[in-house]
Amino acid sequence: MSRSQVISCLRLSRSTLGLFRCQKALFFARGPGFQQVRCKSEDGGCNTCNLQGVVVGLYAKDGDKGLKLSPGGEKFDDRVSGKITELIKESGLNGELGVGRLYQNIDKEYWAVAVVGLGKEGAGYNAEEVIDEGMENVRVCAAVGARALQMQGCTTCHVDGMEYPEQAAEGAAMAVWRYNVNKRKKNRVAIPKLELYGSTDQDAWTRGLFKAESQNLARRLADTPANQMTPSIFAQATVDALCPCGVSVEVRSMDWIETQNLNSFLMVAKGSCEPPIILEVSYCGTSPEERPILMLGKGLTFNSGGLCLHPKKGMDEYRGAVSGAAVCVAAIRAAAALSLPINVSAVLPLCENMPSGMATKPGDVVTLLNGKTMRIKDISLAGTVLLADPLLYAQSTFKPKLVVEVGSMASGIRKGLGASATGLWTNNSFLWKNFQKAGALTGDRLWRMPLWKYFRNLVAPTKAYDICSTGQGHASSCLAAAILFELVPCSDWVHLDTHGTGMLAQHGVPPYLLKDCMTGRPTRSIIQFLYQMACK
Repeated sequence: MSRSQVISCLRLSRSTLGLFRCQKALFFARGPGFQQVRCKSEDGGCNTCNLQGVVVGLYAKDGDKGLKLSPGGEKFDDRVSGKITELIKESGLNGELGVGRLYQNIDKEYWAVAVVGLGKEGAGYNAEEVIDEGMENVRVCAAVGARALQMQGCTTCHVDGMEYPEQAAEGAAMAVWRYNVNKRKKNRVAIPKLELYGSTDQDAWTRGLFKAESQNLARRLADTPANQMTPSIFAQATVDALCPCGVSVEVRSMDWIETQNLNSFLMVAKGSCEPPIILEVSYCGTSPEERPILMLGKGLTFNSGGLCLHPKKGMDEYRGAVSGAAVCVAAIRAAAALSLPINVSAVLPLCENMPSGMATKPGDVVTLLNGKTMRIKDISLAGTVLLADPLLYAQSTFKPKLVVEVGSMASGIRKGLGASATGLWTNNSFLWKNFQKAGALTGDRLWRMPLWKYFRNLVAPTKAYDICSTGQGHASSCLAAAILFELVPCSDWVHLDTHGTGMLAQHGVPPYLLKDCMTGRPTRSIIQFLYQMACK
């Protein structure tokens, strides 16, 4: 097949997914995307409304080994009598990770084929990077190819398993997802159907789709504007997402919260007109007598900072302060979908942090359920205040074997790690090793931070009160972890600060996520951790 027979030949960039037009391309760049193939017939019966594409991988040269197609790529190449191999030679593709080309009109069934670089064959766990590079390369390859086909109007994308069908499903499903409900229907980017190509491991592919769809749920819950995601709306969305999976959801209202004396939570909630809610979520995957893993998610549907108001520039990002609760909902949904033999419970305090005449004043003191007093120094750092009493209540109610907290607590972890990894604090090295392994497998890494007495001594700086909500010093994320650890008397405990990873994606964004959108991280790492705990 000559180059003149290729209708469209487009270069895929790993970092920007930019596609550069060749002389005979049918689709032309327009801003961040491309003109979509649209049906002009009223009945929608034309063939262009049912376009199918396929994504295959290309391994780079490694020593004496030349370029090599992935197993699905070889299968497709045989199908088209070696045309893919000819086109690769003509186009100069070298297998560089995330770089490829899109070819059209070389097969009657598949309207387009995306050939994307996979890097070197045989990549595995990299101890220095603390990541399984083989799995991550497949996610990147599948994401780049699936998004390219999506932007060209394909309604069904067949993705080569590339020896890791679970990871291929994750990359493709996260890449094609969009939060576009606030756009006019005619301007929305259609999300194509994904199918496995060239592999029979349908179970692994399905697991990958479950994990990706769960993270996409967390992305949607966190990215929705605050007026469309109030505590009540979040509660309804949780019921809609979990109850069909057989997960129990209890919605606790203001009267119940006051009866339980969850005063620290009310100190944050009382500045807003939106009524606060606490969700109690329970998934029972094994014997009801077995003690559950308890999750707590920070559920600020909007954090204005209260009377300690955040700067107006960038304040809209704080709709993502609900990302901790969103991740918990998404992880439990995946646990139910995967039928993990484990019990998981969650307590999700939901409210807004707003300035008003009823709002908490800096310097106010609240008495917690355990009798300790907490001075609220800076109400813009509301995570520790919000979670304090719910954490104490949840431990006494559920008697968990393990407590996992998730939330964007303080900016210190973003300054220290950026978006490279989620900060983790724990009092159990075994749990850290399991989270480290989970992050290496999912490509969504975690990094252990210190929980030294040095920090615990800084959270009670005077004799006038027992705990300060911010402590003293500059290590804001370490201090927040130390404060919450003071409220965990005898449980194995893990604290995840997602301020750098769970908010807007801005720097070093992987191809399967979207820049300037919420990430839903670290949903898949928590799911993998739950899997490891359930299936030892």
